[in-house]
Amino acid sequence: MQNYVFVIDTNKQPLNPVHPKKARRLLDRGKAAVFRMYPFTIILKTAIRQSRRCANANPTISFCQIKIDPGSKTTGFALVQDDQVVWAMELEHRGGLIKKKLESRSAVRRGRRNRNTRYRKPRFLNRRRPKGWIAPSLEHRVLTTETWVKRLIKFCPVNQIWIERVKFDTQKMQNPEISGIEYQQGELAGYEVREYLL
Repeated sequence: MQNYVFVIDTNKQPLNPVHPKKARRLLDRGKAAVFRMYPFTIILKTAIRQSRRCANANPTISFCQIKIDPGSKTTGFALVQDDQVVWAMELEHRGGLIKKKLESRSAVRRGRRNRNTRYRKPRFLNRRRPKGWIAPSLEHRVLTTETWVKRLIKFCPVNQIWIERVKFDTQKMQNPEISGIEYQQGELAGYEVREYLL
C-alpha cells in the first residue's frame, strides 16, 4: 500500500488526499508546492472554488475516518476513505526511554543525598500527586497520539475517529468458570517443585 499525499488549498483548508502520481504531476507543472515533508503535504498555488465551509454541500470532498490501534510500544494510525486505506503509519512510543531517564535522575538525587552535602533534603514524604496524575510514560503515549490526531485533522477532511479498545482475559478463554483467587493460582498450583521436576 502506498500512502496518498495530503493536499491543502491556498487558505490552508484540507482537500481530498491524492495519489502520489497525481501529486507529482501537480508539482512538476508548478500548480502546487511542498508544504510539509512528513506527512507529505502539498499546497495548491491557485485558489479553487471549493472550501471547507461548503464541504457538506460540495460532493467533491469525501471525508475520511481516522482509525487508531493503541499499543504499549507502537500505535497504528490509518486514514480510511470510502472503505479504502489511503494513509497509514506506526507511531513508536518512548515509554521505556522515559522510565529509564527518570530512574537515572532519581539515582543522581539519591547519590547527592548520600554524599553528605548540605543541600537536597529527601522530599519524598511531603509530596502529593495531583488529582488525575498518570505515569509520565503513559502521559507521553496519550499526548503523542493526540498530537498526531490533531495533525491529521489539519491536513485531511475528517468526520470520524475510531479507537480500537480491546481487553483479552486469556485465563477466562481457557477456563470460563474462573473467578476471584483462582486467577492467582496458575497451572502448577498444589504441585511440589520436586514432584514437578520428577
